[in-house]
Amino acid sequence: MAVRDAFGLTLSGASEAGFTPYSQAVRELQCFIGDPVASVDRAIAADPGFVMAHVFKGYLFGLATEREATAVAKACHEAALPLAATAREQAHVAALGHLAAGRWHEASRLLEDIAIDFPLDAVALQTGHQVDFFTGNARMLRDRIGRALPSWQKDMPGYHAILGMQAFGLEEMGDYAQAEKFGRTAVAIEPRDGWGQHAVAHVMEMQSRQRDGIAWMRANPEAWTKDSFLQVHNWWHLALFHYDLGETGEVLDLYDGPIYGTPSTMALNMVDASAILWRLHLGGVDVGDRWIALAANWPKVGAGNYAFNDAHAMMAFVGAGLEAPAKTLLETQREAMRGSDDNAAFTRDVGHPLTLAIKAFGEGNYNEAVRLIRPIRSIAHRFGGSHAQRDVIDLTLIEAALRAGGTAVAKALTAERQMARPDSPLSALFSRRAADLSEN
Repeated sequence: MAVRDAFGLTLSGASEAGFTPYSQAVRELQCFIGDPVASVDRAIAADPGFVMAHVFKGYLFGLATEREATAVAKACHEAALPLAATAREQAHVAALGHLAAGRWHEASRLLEDIAIDFPLDAVALQTGHQVDFFTGNARMLRDRIGRALPSWQKDMPGYHAILGMQAFGLEEMGDYAQAEKFGRTAVAIEPRDGWGQHAVAHVMEMQSRQRDGIAWMRANPEAWTKDSFLQVHNWWHLALFHYDLGETGEVLDLYDGPIYGTPSTMALNMVDASAILWRLHLGGVDVGDRWIALAANWPKVGAGNYAFNDAHAMMAFVGAGLEAPAKTLLETQREAMRGSDDNAAFTRDVGHPLTLAIKAFGEGNYNEAVRLIRPIRSIAHRFGGSHAQRDVIDLTLIEAALRAGGTAVAKALTAERQMARPDSPLSALFSRRAADLSEN
């Protein structure tokens, strides 16, 4: 007799012995806690023919945006291909194949179709949501979940995760009031839901509600940090609030503590580390030798695999004053642009010009940085990330314009930011600096 999950979905090749750790892995991913890889490995050990266990493991590695992890995702796809599977599960196997091959958009469409037919397929929803994040597809971040939400009930396992994902999608589409409501409800149901926690932080970041954001993150850090593999990113969000207030000491304390006090070689954590140090660098803050330790780890991730990572690696190489790895990174990007996967477009459209701009900024060639960034601002979502993460592009552009002394451009950019973020102390600082340029 086939095993079915709590939603009535068939799990081919599973016994109760494999289903239990698989369910645990799904719950762990929904909260971003524990070790879902170890849990799903136990499921595979119990039931080698459990097709969705292989697929789920493949998704975990395929979403890591690292070259070595992608190799594991491909192996999981190969293991899943010959196994007995329902039509729904076969679609998952195909989606994993596309993801492992770097065809993010194809994987997204297959996962979209699965969730349309099976709106209670939590794995299809969450994997698709993460793909939407990595491809910068704000509308699908909202709508993929919104389509399924009417099928979910409050007493269903994982309901909090659906709300948390909906919250993030709403935030990325600018519906801040609804986003905050959904996010707070998600966390109220499951305080350890790191994604829901982070969705509310995004709302407060976009609204320049720094004090609210600090209070939100400081209220119950034990809940969103305990055994969480999203905690570095959430600590980064707290650091952003302090950064906007000009509290650089707090930012450095967070960096030296939970953000990168224990050096990580995970791309997602290193992106956050680079992003916060680069913001300080833009503000003229001396971060000492922090860049050197971070830059030393970036080559381990592997360049040219995901353009968003490459830009953040260049920040570290520039900050550390390392010419050789910077040159290698650019060469690897040129090779990546000749590929046939989606990252070729991510790199060509946004990643390569941005990475060149970061290098130009580091060399003091501010006019060149401005020239490179201006054409990509409106399409920057194409290489992934969130509005909050991609804000570093605008920050780099504004700082480059101010340093270049291009009064008209600097005034235009700072006025634009003041309009978009009127309650931001950083916006006010930029405006004062632009005004000073006019007077000199």
